[in-house]
Amino acid sequence: MEKEQLMSIMSHFNVCVKIYDIRPIGNGLINDTFAAYVDGEEEPDFVLQRVNTDVFRDIDLLQHNIEVVTDHIRKKMFAAGVKDVDRRVLRFISTDEGKTYYRDSEGRCWRVSVFVKGSITKNEVNPESAYLCGKTFGNFEDMLIDVPEQLGETIPDFHNMSLRLKQLEEIARADRVGRSSEMSDELNFIFDNAEKMTQADRLFEEGKLPKRICHCDTKVNNMLFDKEGNVLCVIDLDTVMPNFVFSDFGDFLRTGANTVAEDCPDIDDVDFNMDIFNAFSDGYLTAAKFLLPIEREMLPFAAMLFPYMQCVRFFADYLDGDRYYKISYPEHNLVRTKNQMRLFERATDRLKNVKF
Repeated sequence: MEKEQLMSIMSHFNVCVKIYDIRPIGNGLINDTFAAYVDGEEEPDFVLQRVNTDVFRDIDLLQHNIEVVTDHIRKKMFAAGVKDVDRRVLRFISTDEGKTYYRDSEGRCWRVSVFVKGSITKNEVNPESAYLCGKTFGNFEDMLIDVPEQLGETIPDFHNMSLRLKQLEEIARADRVGRSSEMSDELNFIFDNAEKMTQADRLFEEGKLPKRICHCDTKVNNMLFDKEGNVLCVIDLDTVMPNFVFSDFGDFLRTGANTVAEDCPDIDDVDFNMDIFNAFSDGYLTAAKFLLPIEREMLPFAAMLFPYMQCVRFFADYLDGDRYYKISYPEHNLVRTKNQMRLFERATDRLKNVKF
């Protein structure tokens, strides 16, 4: 977009200062993000985002969740005497209408947050960063354990294992592009493990397993650090919603503990890194004091669940003609499927005797 258009969008937010420049930043796959500057300094003053409403279809629900979560964390920090609270939790700017988003004439939705000065992001996963990630997201969940109102699902059934299996079954039966008949080994493997990997859904239905307010996108680069390497705050709050704690625990380890990239075709190189698992677990359990015995006991299950779930999702897309995930070559989703299948096997083997 032209800078003048972005300037016009910024004018609808109560930033109370004159914006000097707006430039694209980041390489996010979902939202478009821009840095807004008040003067010519290196660091921006605000972050302007266009929210992808194809992914997040209920913008009111999305922003309501974010407002409730950030307000709750801010109040707790003030009550605890935390200094520099504005660097420890994101702050969103409202419009003249009192909303934290603006819908332009073309129906696009925008929001503005205050840039956290002196902050950086990191991408490297090692035992040190895994420990910090576990502790940070465990603390994030802990602070939200007593959120005073119900939050909604910004992406309905995002981590619903039973639904993912049902979708795969329907896609395999329809065999829209003629691939299912050659995939009997993969289909048998997935459905042979289905009962074990849907146990969380059954425990929830029985009232034995709760849902918590979770981040649902636990990555090292979804935390801000200061220049000394201390964690400041959690960012990318679009997927904050009710879910099993397994979402935050297992999703980090699916990528963080895989010894190769999720689309590496060298299946024999796929392994589950126990140093990363142990470091993340130590950090998480240090902070997540609220866990029920059943949640704590099932954390190894969570580390197995997410490779299995992603295997199902990649495989369903492959059988359906690669309609969801971007691919670089015809067998890309099948390679991803086999990679995650092997990671599930390795995690299952490595964690069979692990108890919390």
